[in-house]
Amino acid sequence: MVGKVVGKTWVKKMKLNPTNIKSLSEPGLYGDGAGLYLQVSKAKTKSWIYRYQIDSKRREMGLGGFQNVSLSQARKLRDNFKLQIRGGLDPLKLKKEAIQNAREEEKQKKSKEMTFALCAEKYIELKAPGWKNAKHAQQWTNTLKTYAFPYIGNMPVADIELEHILKILQPIWSSKTETASRVRNRIELVIDYATVLKYRSGFNPAVWRGNLNKVLPEPTKISKPKHHAALPYDDIQTFINKLQSAKGRGAIALLFTILTAARTSEVLLSEWKEVDFEKRLWIIPANRMKAEKEHRIPLSIQAIELLKEARETRKSDYIFPGTQKNKPQSNMTMTYVLKRMGRTDITVHGFRSTFRDWIAEQTNYPHRVAETALAHQINNKAEAAYQRSDLIKKREELMQE
Repeated sequence: MVGKVVGKTWVKKMKLNPTNIKSLSEPGLYGDGAGLYLQVSKAKTKSWIYRYQIDSKRREMGLGGFQNVSLSQARKLRDNFKLQIRGGLDPLKLKKEAIQNAREEEKQKKSKEMTFALCAEKYIELKAPGWKNAKHAQQWTNTLKTYAFPYIGNMPVADIELEHILKILQPIWSSKTETASRVRNRIELVIDYATVLKYRSGFNPAVWRGNLNKVLPEPTKISKPKHHAALPYDDIQTFINKLQSAKGRGAIALLFTILTAARTSEVLLSEWKEVDFEKRLWIIPANRMKAEKEHRIPLSIQAIELLKEARETRKSDYIFPGTQKNKPQSNMTMTYVLKRMGRTDITVHGFRSTFRDWIAEQTNYPHRVAETALAHQINNKAEAAYQRSDLIKKREELMQE
């Protein structure tokens, strides 16, 4: 069988036909003429190759396997490519462009199919495992269903523009400012998610800075932040005297909350194993803290005595058990205590503000000690990097005082 070297490859020349193609088994290239070759691999598979030159540059492109592309089809493809070359076109370049265009069309098709509601559902599903509780995911779903979905729920996420965001926010921006701000932020995050996954491209129309803040008033200008109603620290002793005469575990839990300046959930979910009576420490694990960081609270003599009394009638792993077996008290229990005392003008959480005001105005404890006692995080990253102690010794004095 005669042949010649094409590039660095020995090509066998022969007149190809369907019959002899089937019988070919020796690996190599078999030339059919005018740039068309049949390639037989070591694994005996057979495929078509078309070789040509443009601007003195050798080009090569695959035409498919022999099982899918017959000899006559391969010759027709070769002849079409020759016509393209004569017209100044590059068949390989055209093929790559066609593949790219097909991908773009498929991407656009998927973008059209990906609605905002579906994207939001996927985002919530992705993020929910990292959220503290199912309630947060439910809040996300409810706010978007109520305010966003009626306008953009069935709309392709790729088509959402500023005008759509304004239709959602403008009706509630002044009347429900806090809710509207949450809705805006959640829409922004879902659209960011869609952009990263290439369901859309370009600017996020739900962004606040440099965008919505140019057409909507600042939330703080139209809605003053609502603080938890707090008891003035001058009245705390009188209040505690009255609280100590109240009956029930709810009153004990409230007194313990005041003595530790802890959050409601931290107190109600507290367990006996978290208390070190010898060291007079209450150690709250990270998974129950707002900042997801373990928090140690020095217990005053009064707090320890309160716990010892409660321990005498212990019936549960929870320090403050509810009426249901193996369940803590309801998060409304301490609020009901305030109501029975005729103090609907203050809140349980407000006692943390009372504590903070007392430190600032009646003591010389540094700001850092006060903030650590309340389990507040340091916003300054540089300061946080160096200040890693929880100042337990100073806080022992503070909590007793």
